[in-house]
Amino acid sequence: MRFVKTLPLLLSLSAALGSACAWALPSDREQPIRVQADSAELDDKQGVAVYRGDVIITQGTLKITGDTVTITQNAQGDIEIFTSVGKPAYYEQKPAADKQIVKAYGLTIQYFAASERIVLIDQAKVIQEGNTFEGEKIVYDTQRQIVNAGRATGAQVSTPRPRIDMVIQPKKKPADQQAQ
Repeated sequence: MRFVKTLPLLLSLSAALGSACAWALPSDREQPIRVQADSAELDDKQGVAVYRGDVIITQGTLKITGDTVTITQNAQGDIEIFTSVGKPAYYEQKPAADKQIVKAYGLTIQYFAASERIVLIDQAKVIQEGNTFEGEKIVYDTQRQIVNAGRATGAQVSTPRPRIDMVIQPKKKPADQQAQ
């Protein structure tokens, strides 16, 4: 792979990350993207960028970390798949000004830009407002706000979990909130 200018790739990255609107503050899309890594390998011809070594990507309240982050683009330069691998890889974002940060973990986190889907594979976990959702694989459709979880068929899993595990906190009633 050859090293090339990163502006077209970063502009595409901005568009892809900005479209994850269900878990995002609207102002996040307007913020600059910062990529920090020990090394970067960019290949415009193949449409692939690989960042290695304690990778941290931020844009507004969005934060993604991993040991290796790979970004794949199509022939038009649009980002198709964004993959973060770590022990674990990590994703966080504030969905709204009055909401708590959503946190997601997995040994692999994939973001499919065209379908606005986030896939957490192996030791997958989502934490939102005290509620937790764990399993081998969690798929979150950000457009339709639908979560599917279950076995990670076809993927090697370091910690098999034959069942999903959810913890849902009771909703606070107005009287409970005033008592605090």
